[in-house]
Amino acid sequence: MWNVLALQAGNRVPREFRQGGLLQMKAGRKGTLRMKRLLLTGASGFLGYNIAQLAREDWEVHGVVLSHPVAIPGVRIVRADLAFRGELGRLFREIRPHAVIHTAAMPNANICQAHPDETSLINTRVPVEIAALCGDLGIDCVFTSTDLVFDGRNAPYGEDAPTSPVSVYGEQKVRAEEGMLECCPSALVCRMPLMFGDRGPASASFLQPMFEAVREGREIKLFVDEFRTPASGEDAARGILLALSSGGRGILHLGGPERISRYDFGLLLMEVFGVTGARLRACRQSDVPMAAPRPSDVSLDSSRAFRLGYRPDKIRDALERLARRAAPFAKSPGSARNV
Repeated sequence: MWNVLALQAGNRVPREFRQGGLLQMKAGRKGTLRMKRLLLTGASGFLGYNIAQLAREDWEVHGVVLSHPVAIPGVRIVRADLAFRGELGRLFREIRPHAVIHTAAMPNANICQAHPDETSLINTRVPVEIAALCGDLGIDCVFTSTDLVFDGRNAPYGEDAPTSPVSVYGEQKVRAEEGMLECCPSALVCRMPLMFGDRGPASASFLQPMFEAVREGREIKLFVDEFRTPASGEDAARGILLALSSGGRGILHLGGPERISRYDFGLLLMEVFGVTGARLRACRQSDVPMAAPRPSDVSLDSSRAFRLGYRPDKIRDALERLARRAAPFAKSPGSARNV
């Protein structure tokens, strides 16, 4: 199987992978073609929904949801509690997936900090159990981790940088990464950046609450001392599917091409959407009490993924694409256009 290091060394991805790879078709009983089956957890979440929208073109997608059942055209929705003993085995027996992309998680760092035991079930135990099943059955497995596995002191971070989480959420993700790769050495861990984009039927990115605050005339505090490498949810989903089809294994970073502070991102967002009168307030992390500690700079070095063919848009270009669609937001008072 092709791995990330082989790709880094300059080897070309085989033609069959570039044209579909794991997204290829399979002959059915009567000579018809059947899509390979993809088990996608967290299908109602922001990233999972973006993956489902793209993967359905090449896969028979079985999207697992729990508390937010959704209808996604071309996707078979399955309701299941992944933390319930025996549920994962049932899903694998019934769906018989050719590949698994595991995005389901509790990503709210403050909730994880306050409830470490409860959240570790979905953030640590479930990923390891999925990897163990994939390893035993020879199924391709992709896990979405986070840039918050780092402490923010030595950015930008490459895949080989030592992990050093400062929050419970980051610690849970590190344990999940280590456990998964131990159970299934062929698994692929994709560390994801801060993501933004269209609102899904049951989830949103951090953009939507910002525009709600603008509509309501509320002040928006944005950090000048927190830096990330954001990517749109659509681009991040493309990167995950590209990594899966390439047969990569190990760890891969899927950050965006630019480093930016939360505050500067907010300024750019309002500029692109033509919003006037937004009450953006520059502040420091220490100005806002939070349960979970936050690293200052978890910018990702995603050059390996770029060499693989991952091409996320620059932030302005991605925001302009969203603005043209005008899908994420309702009309906002005080703005120059409908957002």
